Formats: sequence, C-alpha cells, structure tokens
Amino acid sequence: MAQIDDLPPLRDVIAAHGLNARKALGQNFLLDLNLTMRIARSAGDLSNTTVLEIGPGPGGLTRALLAAGAKRVVAIEKDPRCLPALSEVSEHYPGRLDVLNADALTFDPSGLNGEGPIKIVANLPYNVGTQLLINWITTENWPPFWSSLTLLFQKEVAERIIAGPGTKAYGRLALLAGWRCTSGKLFDIGPKAFTPPPKVTSTLIQLTPNPSPLPCNLKALETVTATAFGQRRKMLRASLKGLSADTDQLLADAGIEGTARAETLDIGAFVGLANAFSRRRNA
Repeated sequence: MAQIDDLPPLRDVIAAHGLNARKALGQNFLLDLNLTMRIARSAGDLSNTTVLEIGPGPGGLTRALLAAGAKRVVAIEKDPRCLPALSEVSEHYPGRLDVLNADALTFDPSGLNGEGPIKIVANLPYNVGTQLLINWITTENWPPFWSSLTLLFQKEVAERIIAGPGTKAYGRLALLAGWRCTSGKLFDIGPKAFTPPPKVTSTLIQLTPNPSPLPCNLKALETVTATAFGQRRKMLRASLKGLSADTDQLLADAGIEGTARAETLDIGAFVGLANAFSRRRNA
C-alpha cells in the first residue's frame, strides 16, 4: 500500500478513534491509499482548485486529495466521531483543509468561496449519493458552481447515471444527467477495498457540465420523465395519460409516435416532449 504522507495508516486511525462504520450513515470506508490516490488523480489538476468532499470519514480520500496537490479541500462530515481524525489531517496540511460538521443534504455549497474552480470529489455515502447528485444537476442556476464531479457510487447506480437510450439502466437519472452533463465511467472498485466490505462493486464516474444544454424548463422535464418512466413498459400514449387530456396530440406536437416507449427516446426527444408539455400547460 502506498505511503502518501507521514500520517498513521488508516486502520490505525480508525482503531485509535473508534470509528466503526455505521450502516445508518451509509459508511463504507475506503482504506487502500493506492485507490484513494487514483481517485484523486482522476479528478485532474487540483493545484489551483477547491475540492468539495462529502463524507470523508477517517480521511483516506481527503489525504489523497491534499497529497495530490489540492489547493484547498472543504470536507462535509455529518458524523461527529470523525472530526478528531480529520483535525489531525488538517494539522498535517495547515491552511488547506476546512472540515464542516454538517449534513450534505441540507448544506448549500453554492456559496463556497472557492480558490479557483470547485471540483466535487467523493466516496459518497450509499444512502444519500443519488439524491446529492440530483441536487447538483438540477440546480436552477446553470452552469453550476462546480466544474466537475468525480464520484464513487454503487455500480448499479453508476450504470443508471451513464446509461444510454435503449438499455435496461436508462431512465430518469440518466436523462437528467445526460441533458446537463457529459458523463463517463472511470473504473470499478471491488468490495474488499472497503471496511466493512459492501455486498456490491463500486464504480467511479465523472461528470462535467454542459454549459449550454438544450433549452428546456427543468420542472417540465422532470415531470415528463417521471411520468414516462413511471410505467416504462407501456407505450407513451398510455404512460403519459396523466399529463394531458389529449396525449396523442401532445405526442404529435413533440413529433413522437404514440407507440414509442420511454426507454427508446433520446434526450432531444424528451426535451421536445417537455417543451410541448410546457406550451400546452401555459396556453
């Protein structure tokens, strides 16, 4: 295992501070510093960057980000038990690490005073990862405050984020992410790299914002996609009945066949459908 700094091994840190991972907090600590450094390097040049990290736990990825040259790391940690361990990391990298004891789901990071671009890099807690991503890609202000997301998810969730039309994993999450971002898979990490080992493989993905997504009302797109994928096996003329008294005309306005199914439509088609829905609703 790589020695990236003079701090104690993570297993010793966990033992010294009694940091047994808690399932209720979605914690699975990544202890292999070779892997944490690989994640940090995957985020690109960090030398003039503020990195926002969610759920640092005992600080394995935090240490890698700092060792990789991040100008500043802001770590959001909900579990107060982890704060003493993170304080030791902060002392080792003076002036470069800010630790906030907060809930990432309610913390508003858009007001961060970043030095350079802000990149979000995290081994996200399993129980809140999807919602955090949705929060970051459905913000009203676009382009967003962040310049990239480098995130570790359960493999099944990662596949739903980067999926394309016509695949089993394609759905609302992939569509929203694909509308506003370019995304791709970086690499998988097996269960044995974590403590405790999860039952599934994890996947690191990266998203970068599209500065000019196809023009569309966000709320309308969310409504249309949620309705369409709520009954994904049905033809759209049936699954979209709750949206309009005349579903066939709505689909015709968008240039979509009523016999099509949600999983076959690309992002452009959904944007067209959402725009047609907005026009009829505001008429």
